[in-house]
Amino acid sequence: MNDMDNTTANSTQSSSSNTTTSDESRSSPVLFQTYPTHCGHLIAEICLNDSKALNALSVDMCQMISAQLIEWQHNDAVMAVLLRGSGDKAFCAGGNIRKLYDSMCEHQTTGKIGSTPDPYATEFFGSEYDLYRQMHFYDKPLILWGSGIVMGGGLGLMAACSHRIVTETTRFAMPEISIGLFPDATGSWFLQRMPAKVGLFLGLTGAQCHAADAMLVNLAEFVLPSGDYEQVVNALEKADWPSLNQFGANRLRHAGTVVSQALSHLTQSYSQAVPLSPSKLVEHWQAIHTLMNCGGLKDIDTVMQDDRQLATINQSFAEDSWSQKAIGNYRRGCPVTAALTYELYHKVGGLSLEQILYLETNVAINCANRPDFKEGVRALLIDKDKNPQWSMSLDECLTADGQTYIDAHFDNLYPTGEHPFGEWLTDKAFGVRSVY
Repeated sequence: MNDMDNTTANSTQSSSSNTTTSDESRSSPVLFQTYPTHCGHLIAEICLNDSKALNALSVDMCQMISAQLIEWQHNDAVMAVLLRGSGDKAFCAGGNIRKLYDSMCEHQTTGKIGSTPDPYATEFFGSEYDLYRQMHFYDKPLILWGSGIVMGGGLGLMAACSHRIVTETTRFAMPEISIGLFPDATGSWFLQRMPAKVGLFLGLTGAQCHAADAMLVNLAEFVLPSGDYEQVVNALEKADWPSLNQFGANRLRHAGTVVSQALSHLTQSYSQAVPLSPSKLVEHWQAIHTLMNCGGLKDIDTVMQDDRQLATINQSFAEDSWSQKAIGNYRRGCPVTAALTYELYHKVGGLSLEQILYLETNVAINCANRPDFKEGVRALLIDKDKNPQWSMSLDECLTADGQTYIDAHFDNLYPTGEHPFGEWLTDKAFGVRSVY
C-alpha cells in the first residue's frame, strides 16, 4: 500500500535465458525470465518491477503474473518458479491504491454508497485475490525471495508460496489498521494460523516484524544473506531434478522435496548463521497471548488504551519500544478496522481458503463504499497529514447499531449470480476438487 522511495532494479546474471532484454520490456511492471538447469529443465522467475513504489501490486501486475503462471503450468520443462522484487528495499509493500482512491472518491459521490460495488474496486481486489488463490493451488513449487519490506499484499504473495526465503533485511507487517481497510490479501487466513493469537495482535496493531518472526509464524522456511539471491538461482540450477524421473507422471508431487533439499543444503553451506534481529514475538508471546485472551474486543481495547494495565500484564512488554509503537498504531488506527479484524479472526476459523477470500471480497468492496478506507488513504498517502478523521469510535462500533454497521460489511453487494468468486462456494472450488 505504498509508493515511496526510488531503488534501482537489479539486473540478473547473464547466464539466464531472458525473454525481457529490451529497454521497452525492462519498463514492464513485471519481468519474466527462465534459467536453464544443469539437466535441461528450466527455473522460471517473476520479478516485480516497480521499485519506485516498492513493487506495490497493481491490477496489470496481478493479471500479468496470473497469465504467465498458467503458461508455465503447462510447460513441462519448467520445474519451479522464483518470485522476487526489483531493487533492494522491498519485495512488495502491498497494493498500489492511488487509482483505487480516485475511484472511491468518484463512486462515493454518486449517492449509491452501500448499494452497488465500485467497478474498479472489483477489478482491483478481484485480480489480486484471484492470483492468491491460483498460487495457493499451483502444483509447481513457488519460491519467494522475501528480502526487504513485505507488507499487505506482499504478505499475501508470501503466504501463497511453497518455499519462502527471508533475510536480515526482511520487515513484514499487515498495516491496514492505519488506513481503514482490514488485513486482507488472505490475511484472515494466515493470521488465524499463527500461534498464541499473535496473528490477532499483528492484525490489530500493524506491528512490524523481522525474519526470525516470519520463521516462527510459518511465513518462512529458510534464511539467507540479502546479497545472495544468485546463490539461490545457482542452487536450483544444480538441484537433483533427474531424481524426479522415477516418479513418472507424478513427478511434480515430489518437486517441492527437491527444492527443499537444494535450499537446505545451501543454508547449511554457510560457516556462520545469518545474523538476525531477535524475535519480538518470541520475547513477548506470553504477554500477547494474555492480552488477546483477556475478554472480547472491548476488554482488549481497555487494556490497550491504558499503559498501567499493559504494565500489569508484563512490564517488559509495556516498556519495549517495539510494543509501544504497535500499541500506538492501534490507538491512532481506525476503530472500524479493529472491529472488522476482530470479527474476521473469529469468523473464519472453520472456513476454507476460498471461502475466506469470498468473504474478504465482500468486506473489501464494502470498505471501498464506506468513508474510513478512503479517509485513511487520504491521510497517509494523498494529503499525507497523518491525521485521519475516522467515522466511528470503537465504543460506537460495539453498540447494537454499530454491530449492525460492522456486520453489513460482510454483505454481498453483487446481483444474484454476479459475484466474481461465487463459484468458489460450489463444487467448482479448487479445494473441493482437490479432495476428490
